Amino acid sequence: MQLPVYLDHSATTPVAPEVLQAMLPFFDRAYGNPSTIYTMGQEAREAVERAREQVARLVNADADEVFFTSGGTESDNWAIKGVARAWRERKNHLITTPIEHHAVLEACESLREMGWEITFVPVDSTGLVDPADVRRAITPCTGLISVMHANNEVGTIEPIAEIGAIAREHGIPFHTDAVQTVGRVPVDIEALKADLLTISAHKLYGPKGVGALIVRRGTPIRPLLDGGGQERGRRGGTYNVPGIVGLGAAAERAMRCAAEEMERVRGLRDRLVAGIMERVPDAILTGHPVQRLPNNAHIAFAGVEGESLVLSLDAAGIYCSAGAACSSGDTEPSHVLVAMGVEPRLIEGSVRFTLGKDNTEEQIDYTIEQVARAVQKLRSLRVRA
Repeated sequence: MQLPVYLDHSATTPVAPEVLQAMLPFFDRAYGNPSTIYTMGQEAREAVERAREQVARLVNADADEVFFTSGGTESDNWAIKGVARAWRERKNHLITTPIEHHAVLEACESLREMGWEITFVPVDSTGLVDPADVRRAITPCTGLISVMHANNEVGTIEPIAEIGAIAREHGIPFHTDAVQTVGRVPVDIEALKADLLTISAHKLYGPKGVGALIVRRGTPIRPLLDGGGQERGRRGGTYNVPGIVGLGAAAERAMRCAAEEMERVRGLRDRLVAGIMERVPDAILTGHPVQRLPNNAHIAFAGVEGESLVLSLDAAGIYCSAGAACSSGDTEPSHVLVAMGVEPRLIEGSVRFTLGKDNTEEQIDYTIEQVARAVQKLRSLRVRA
């Protein structure tokens, strides 16, 4: 069996071989700046525009609605702060949820400091938002609604199309962070009725440090980064050509492989969950039992500290995480699990396993065995202490 067993694909994915091959020429042979007019620069420009079309096709957008960024955090910040800047004093109320990625939550906090009112609609015990709560939260001052497509910790997929319909009915721009869903489940920006949609390349077998914000025509938004007028004047800064090409190639790969790949991964995920539940007493699957990402298994183990379990599994060659990677080392309990009302003793022992294209049945069976051993050992040590 091949070690290590990588089960942290929600944190990042390996760059797929075909994606790397597409990127390589733009590090050395075709290294021109795409904003120049000579041949090498125009070759780079053509590659950027080809990637724009590839990303657009993946989410059913138009190419001129795709704007390249440095990743999901920038895209989230741009969506929230850019729309707020566009409204100026006409609107000053935003609706979101308490389980959003920190990029959204911290951007909302920045708006609060600027005088905006932020309403956090609750989630239920599975992490689901009720669209009716979003509707009730709307006021004449509401200038933006932002709800993530799927939660990065527990994997719950939100009713985005229903929320988008409510936003459109009231003429309110609607943003969804789709970082965890693009490349894992079908994402159609028109079907979701979203005006702004966040993508990150390294979640779909592309490189780190590049992403996109899809901005539908007519959406009020101002630039987050001012500069030389790149991205049709909306996002200044020299193009990360290799990264953009990688994102385009990853989008192309997702269109070709994702559906079949994720169906296989879903089967492995279900095998993992069933095996752990059978072998480990007092283990609870958190998040929605059905309406969740096909590769996500977020499990709480009573009587165990999550980080200790992650380190025990690391010693066995298994890589997973105790919560979201962006919050690794944070001493505060998961804001997602707190919002869902999970008991503190279970929050402490929560671990996220997220599977990917290279995982095998043999790896999953090995993981089940090692999790059962590690939990038993950690519980016995706690009892002795």
